[in-house]
Amino acid sequence: MPWPSRKRDKGAVADKKEPDAKIAKTEEETPDKEEDEKSTKPPAGSSKSGWKNWKKTKESDSGGEESKITYCHWLLKSEPESRLEKGADVKFSIDDLKAQPNQTTFWDGVRNYQARNFLRAMKLGQQAFFYHSNCKEPGIVGIVKIVKEAYPDHTQFDQKDPHYDSSSRKENPKWSMVDVQFVRMTKRFIPLSEIKAHHLAHKADGGPLKNMMLFTRQRLSIQPLTQEEFDFVLSLEEEKPH
Repeated sequence: MPWPSRKRDKGAVADKKEPDAKIAKTEEETPDKEEDEKSTKPPAGSSKSGWKNWKKTKESDSGGEESKITYCHWLLKSEPESRLEKGADVKFSIDDLKAQPNQTTFWDGVRNYQARNFLRAMKLGQQAFFYHSNCKEPGIVGIVKIVKEAYPDHTQFDQKDPHYDSSSRKENPKWSMVDVQFVRMTKRFIPLSEIKAHHLAHKADGGPLKNMMLFTRQRLSIQPLTQEEFDFVLSLEEEKPH
């Protein structure tokens, strides 16, 4: 294949922050692993003013009506630093995506059933945050869009690929992938530690990030986002870093 298979759900070590953070469990019955998303614990409530300002803006746009929870955006994790898995380098940064023909590639190597199901739920044109994971400072670096909906992941049948699955059959493939295309870089890097500050504040005051899967199901490398979660996180790119 023309570029290395990306790491998605397997064998990551913990992000190098907040050693006392609790580890969320996902798919305990599968061998899949993902890093524990960790960051230095910020003071709870540090984002309340930002949340209130964002809430006022959204309420003025929507008439203050509560929308029911639906997932229409995504967060995709990938490792920007080299790491060998079964002899293959699983590094794939947003710069690697930008270097692909038409800035487009397949999102392969997902070997977690819940993450796979999220892949299968993706719709053409939906946008996702590109999240750098398992690195010195994890966080959101850009935006991509889905340009091809789920289809069989060919790496499951490739015995030379680190994500080969001998139990999968071509007539009934276990694993899927989608194609994604680079849209743009975020206006600034949005670190995990900053997002977590808002999450902790929103848990207390009912903000949009109170149930964000980045903290409730942090091992998953494919995560859905509500419109409210996506909009709030995107609004952070306009703020000066704390």
